[in-house]
Parts: sequence; structure tokens; C-alpha cells
Amino acid sequence: MLFTLLVLDSVGAGALPDAADFGDTGSHTLGHLAELGLRLPGLSRLGLNRLPGLAALGEPGEPQASYGRIRLRSPGKDTTTGHWEFLGGRLETAFRTFPEGFPEELMGRFSERIGRGWLCNRPYSGSQVIADFGEAHLRSGDPIVYTSADSVFQIAAHEQVAPPELLYSWCEVARGLLVGEWSVARVIARPFRGPPFQRIAALRRDFSAQPPRLLLDRLAELGIPVYGIGKIPDIYAHRGFREEIHSDDNADGIEQTLRAMRTIPSGLIFTNLVDFDSLYGHRRDPTGYARALSDFDGRLGELLAAVPERGGLLLVSDHGNDPTWPGTDHTREWGICLLYRPGQAGRALGDREFVDVGATVAQALGADWAVGSSFWEA
Repeated sequence: MLFTLLVLDSVGAGALPDAADFGDTGSHTLGHLAELGLRLPGLSRLGLNRLPGLAALGEPGEPQASYGRIRLRSPGKDTTTGHWEFLGGRLETAFRTFPEGFPEELMGRFSERIGRGWLCNRPYSGSQVIADFGEAHLRSGDPIVYTSADSVFQIAAHEQVAPPELLYSWCEVARGLLVGEWSVARVIARPFRGPPFQRIAALRRDFSAQPPRLLLDRLAELGIPVYGIGKIPDIYAHRGFREEIHSDDNADGIEQTLRAMRTIPSGLIFTNLVDFDSLYGHRRDPTGYARALSDFDGRLGELLAAVPERGGLLLVSDHGNDPTWPGTDHTREWGICLLYRPGQAGRALGDREFVDVGATVAQALGADWAVGSSFWEA
């Protein structure tokens, strides 16, 4: 059995019932893009346009996949929270955030360990922070440290001041310090070049907190191989993967996924396509977001054709990032859920839970796993 789980990062399907707690009532990533003219005929043929508020995305017709929405229960709306819950790791308390910047004691220890000072240390847009602090960074050699509404400690450095391996070592130092009361979900390396200053997306690296026991651990115990593509291995602290496959962007992530689907005989292929979120959602670029979705939609037929006769392809999303919404933060939204099985008619899955994703993967691969309710045979 070969199963492919593909995450369309931040492609939300409307505000969750508790969105008001996050200031996101009325957010709808796909719905608002549809209002601006987005059409996704390929995804609609799978059933995406049958989800609430998404009829405009495509023409009516019999769905080729089983379709529904999935609800995140953990308190949060970030990548780590969503991905961990997919595979059985529901959080009781949210990851800590630092809206006023990181404590002086922590920053002092960080500075001492790396032998340099630091710049910024407050919430900031990733593209704006290098515009505002890039020149000072080039003069001083001090890394730019910043955070966001998410639980992240981000370190930006010019590739000529701190080559990627040096920047990654600084991130390892930070990861070692960010525990206990200072614990954050991710430390993120943000290399850039220029001027004009531009982030180097292909060299980004995430250093995750250690997750609880997840389905990945059980698959490893059973000898079922998992192939992580894109930032997936980073999110799970590199636990449980037979092979980790780098990708530069969405297009490369699709190519790597297709290559794996065509050559790997069995196991789980697990991919994240991050450009929707990082390049367009956070930057509030509806045009770019819509174009990226249309590009993916145009490649969907290749992905469907690569699914083996007894295999499956599951498309999900981990949170929203409505590019029409105020601010630059994620939005608390339903995830999409589209399960394609060759030769099987599509049907409505209704509203499901994030943990049902892991249960479905487990049943498809023949793994015993007690968290969530599978819709593999729905």
C-alpha cells in the first residue's frame, strides 16, 4: 500500500466556531478568493466546491473524491499545532508566544553562546524586518532576531555575514535555550541576500520542539517507511522518517512528490506545500495566493494519475491564512479534506476532526492506531 498525504499549507475553508477567540470571525481563505474570481476546476471535480461557501470554485458534478472539512481542537492556529494534531498529538495548552519580544535573560544567554549581539527582538513581518535591519546587520554582523503571532523564534542573517551552516548552528543554540518557561514551537532560520534584501526560501530551516508520541513513531515501530517532503521532517523534529526530501518551492514539492509516488512501492509519502502560506498568506497577496492555487490545480491531474490502484491520495490543510484579512497572522479556519481512491466514487465525509487524518492513514497502511476515527472506508 502506498498512501500520499499532501498538506496545502494555510488553505482554509472558513472560520471555525471558536474563531472569535482568535479575532478571526468571518475569515475564509478559499471563500474570499472565490469572491475575487478564483476558480479551481480540478479540485472542484474532487468535491472542494461542495464545501460550505465554495460553490463558485467550480461547476456542479459528481465528485471524484470523498470530501469534507476537518476541525482543529488544539488551542492555536499555527503549522506545528495543526500538523501534530493530524497524527494524534492534540495539545491541551497553546504554545507560548512573545508579543513583547523575548526576555533579556534569554537574549543575554543566546548572545553569550554565539559570541555576537542581536538586532530587533520583537514581532515583525519577515520581509520588513530585513528591510529595516538589513544594513545594520551587515555593519555589525549581529543576527536579526524576531517573532510573530506564532510561537516562533526567528533568526535572519545575510548569507555573506553568516553562511547557512553558521546560521543553523545559531538556531541549534536557540533551540537548546528555548525550553521550560521559554519553550516555543519552532526556531526558524531565515537566510537572506542582497541588497535589495530578499529571503532565500530554499535555505529556510525549522527546528521544532519535540512532539509527543505520534503516528509516525508507531509506523517506524512497524517498519512502515515514511518519506517526508518539504518542511514536513522539520515540523516533526525529524522523527520517524525513512527518507527526508528537500524541496525549494511548491513546484519542486509537487515534482518530488510525483517522483516518489512513481518509484516508491509502499509506505507513506508526506508532503507540505508551503508557498500558499509563506509567500502569499502572510504577505496578504490575494493575487499571488490565487495564482499559486491555480498552478497547483493545474498539476492535480498528474498527482491523481500517479496514485496506484490500491493506493490513496489525501489532500488536507492545517489552518487558514486569509490574504484578504487584516494583519499578517494565520486565521482560525476549518481545514479541507479530500480523499481520492482510484475506482471509488466520492461521497460526503461531513465535518471531521484533525486526528481523523492520522486514523485514516493508519487504517490504509494497516497500522494499529487508537486516536481518531478513520474515514478510509467511508
